[in-house]
Amino acid sequence: MSDAPTVAAFPAVDRKSGKSVLILTALGIVFGDIGTSPLYALRECFVAGHGIPLTRANVLGSVSLIFWFLVIIVSVKYVLFVMRADNKGEGGILALMALVHRIGPERVKNLPILSLLGIIGAALLFSDGAITPAISVLSAIEGLNIATPLFSPFVIPLSIAVLIGLFVLQSRGSGKIGVFFGPVMMVWFLLIGLLGAFSIVRCPAILEALNPVYAIMLLHSAGWQSFGLLGAAFLAVTGAEMLYADMGHFGKVPIREAWFFIVFPALILNYLGQGSCLLLKGRPDNLFFQIAPTWFLFPMVAISTLATVIASQAVISGAFSLARQSVQLGFWPRMKIIHTSKNLIGQVYIPFVNGALFVAVILLILGFKHSDSLGAAYGIAVSATMFITTSMVLLLARRLWHAPLFVTIPLGLFFLLFDLAVFAANLSKVLSGGWVVIFIAVAVLILMTTWIKGRKILHKQVTSDAMPLDMFAKEIAAQPDLLRTARTGVFLCGNTNMVPRALLHNYKHNGILHARTFIVTVETGETPIVPETDRVSLMTVGQGIYKVTFRYGFMESPDVPTLLAGVKIPGTSPDPGLFSYFLGKESLVIVHHGGMALWRKQIFMFLSKNSLDASSFFNLPPNRVVELGAQIEF
Repeated sequence: MSDAPTVAAFPAVDRKSGKSVLILTALGIVFGDIGTSPLYALRECFVAGHGIPLTRANVLGSVSLIFWFLVIIVSVKYVLFVMRADNKGEGGILALMALVHRIGPERVKNLPILSLLGIIGAALLFSDGAITPAISVLSAIEGLNIATPLFSPFVIPLSIAVLIGLFVLQSRGSGKIGVFFGPVMMVWFLLIGLLGAFSIVRCPAILEALNPVYAIMLLHSAGWQSFGLLGAAFLAVTGAEMLYADMGHFGKVPIREAWFFIVFPALILNYLGQGSCLLLKGRPDNLFFQIAPTWFLFPMVAISTLATVIASQAVISGAFSLARQSVQLGFWPRMKIIHTSKNLIGQVYIPFVNGALFVAVILLILGFKHSDSLGAAYGIAVSATMFITTSMVLLLARRLWHAPLFVTIPLGLFFLLFDLAVFAANLSKVLSGGWVVIFIAVAVLILMTTWIKGRKILHKQVTSDAMPLDMFAKEIAAQPDLLRTARTGVFLCGNTNMVPRALLHNYKHNGILHARTFIVTVETGETPIVPETDRVSLMTVGQGIYKVTFRYGFMESPDVPTLLAGVKIPGTSPDPGLFSYFLGKESLVIVHHGGMALWRKQIFMFLSKNSLDASSFFNLPPNRVVELGAQIEF
């Protein structure tokens, strides 16, 4: 399902505690997504409206197609190749984009285009995060229809009730409920594997589906329907990028071993078991639940619902992580980020993202009503993101790792053509509901690119008439009688070489300067976490003025007062309790020329007004913050 990154959205695991613990925990966090795809993936190949006729050859071909998708896309592409592209051990689309930036513009001709692709990938993941909880939970609850049609009117209300409970729990932090994920998913994988194996015994002929010839014959005979078939089979691997996104949390080895020894065998057995059931019964509706014994139906629905809630939890927490990275990298306005753990920086809760996802998920359930309808809209965002990931990894292989051409060209052509074929197949879903995913992704993309470009224009406007800091220091030195207060003034700015607007206004209008003045800049690096040895740099300008630079990774949250308290100045020990924090508060005045289109300027102004104020974002004490305003034409 979704592949939104969840690198640090879950409780960290001490790798010294043993590989088995890491593998167990990874089952609940990394594989909850792809592990619940048997609920609907094979069924979608035969759903009326876009499916294929239910014949023996088509059943063998569909199961074969899913099997080889799992082998080629997950086992070979992601587990063996893509997971090699780590940024200080971290994965995910934004970490991958940071790696590409590390190559440098002198060696990458189209770096701005690649950066845009990374932002598009992030927007696609946000849209995909809305549809994943809807289709997962709805598919599980629909299993009640097998017991009796009387449950049919209650499927949507029950699904909404489960999701309400899930979204309400987010504010408590994923760490408090994450400890149950691994054991539950272990039971889930053992269960679906055993049920699949028992079903295979009843019709061993399904094992012929392991031959790729059946998949090729099916695609050849299906004609134009092969596009819809590829899109349906692709649902079995839509959680593949989660393996890459969560790599930094568990390491490559535990994820690879969990996949090859537990998840992959369980999925294959279950899909083969579902195919066996199709050959015997010939009914694709609620196919996943048909392989379970009648007496076990209600427990199976309960376990399936729990598994889909876990998969949805991973997607929601992944959206928090992705939003946090976007804010840190300057791709999104500052938002309220609540840390739900005193020890782990990655455990966060973002109310705005939680609320937006909840509204989107409920609207999708009320609009589509059935999981098979949602399945028809699913996969576009993930297939596009996979193509972007492949393109970036190939660039890294050639430019950063210096892989030989005889390796990169054949592998690159194979995976790119494969990804393009799957993406083209998923585009056939646009009219049947895929337009919703595209609409959400385009809306997020417009907001992100507008914010990025607006910040660049605003920064240019602010710095165009700024005074160089060394010139300001010389001017201060020429005024020995200048009134100096004993307090310490902290001025946040984006460039420590220029005088902050708030400092200049305070100096000109009040004719006063602090005994010590810190010009503070907070930089977000291209690595997930910055080592403590590289966190702070201090430079003396003169006249009691100091340039301070704090460096954070894109997975960290800045805390300016805490770091300032630890800054050592030779010959003096300023009291942090006497620090005053000065912020520039720009009031934007829209002009009808230059920069961006008028409608985009209005969007930027709306985003700016609703952005979290800098004092909260940088954890500044409210009772010691002074804001100095100014109007800027934009």
